[in-house]
Amino acid sequence: MTDLEGLDLTALDRHLRDAGVPRSGDLRAEFISGGRSNLTFLVSDDTSRWVLRRPPLHGLTPSAHDMAREYRVVAALADTPVPVARAVTMRNDDSVLGAPFQMVEYVPGRVVRYSDQLAELGDTAAIEACVDSLITVLADLHAVDPDAVGLGDFGKPAGYLERQVRRWGSQWELVKRADDACDDDVRKLHAKLAAAVPAQSRAAIVHGDYRIDNTILDDDDPTKVVAVLDWEMSTLGDPLSDAALMCVYRHPTFRLVHSDAAWAADQIPSADALAEKYATAAGGSLDNWDFYMALAYFKLAIIGAGIAYRARESGVSDDGDEVERAVGPLVAAGLAQLS
Repeated sequence: MTDLEGLDLTALDRHLRDAGVPRSGDLRAEFISGGRSNLTFLVSDDTSRWVLRRPPLHGLTPSAHDMAREYRVVAALADTPVPVARAVTMRNDDSVLGAPFQMVEYVPGRVVRYSDQLAELGDTAAIEACVDSLITVLADLHAVDPDAVGLGDFGKPAGYLERQVRRWGSQWELVKRADDACDDDVRKLHAKLAAAVPAQSRAAIVHGDYRIDNTILDDDDPTKVVAVLDWEMSTLGDPLSDAALMCVYRHPTFRLVHSDAAWAADQIPSADALAEKYATAAGGSLDNWDFYMALAYFKLAIIGAGIAYRARESGVSDDGDEVERAVGPLVAAGLAQLS
């Protein structure tokens, strides 16, 4: 066994055996991704492969990186039209790895994070067919009855939009720089959003971070989604907020937050086209869409500020400086959406 930073394989092996997870041979692991958000590892023995996720090592913010929430929703969606990896084990305390973690089965396939990986899917028609499938999966998620899958208490849908505006405003206070140049505009957008909260469209399970790189596509047929990943922001809420954030991730500025992001590439349909596709797939209207888009820009701006904050805390300032450049333009886009 060879430990990686943040992953004690001896302790994990002991936990898996105690939990009755079938084991064969020594555990091995490799780091897949993370640093800005949750850390992800591929863990294997002689017969099985799993994916383990745990919070980042530095710069945690309240209510982020919730392992129990992510694990619970994946387990609940196992027998629905929404493709997910099979849940294996979870600990929501520090007793095994020094931090909460959750583990699911490894799902083979391709993850498209960057524009060159997107180009490998084929021509414009092939990419659009893939996008259509991704949006159908999101609409399928929003169509799941939370009570029917044991998620009726997964969140408090009443007042969801007001809480989102309040929560992300509070996050800004935690992650901003002293005398931040964006502070006035952030506060202005926050006040406008608070004054413009519409009646909620309806209640549904929301993913909270949906785009192409948070899914796994079939190796042979990239128009087939074989698993949806990264459920750490999921809850019961307004599905239009989920759809709007997916559209905002299409904004070119997202490439400052996620370098060379596939979802912000020119081959992906425009944000307006994505919204129309979602409305068709979900069979509903996009009432008060300007508010939902402005809220999504606000959330993404604060997410970017949070990434920059964690980079400062960990001493990776160059990385954080690049992301921080996105905050102002995203806030400006949100203000423009409301005007």
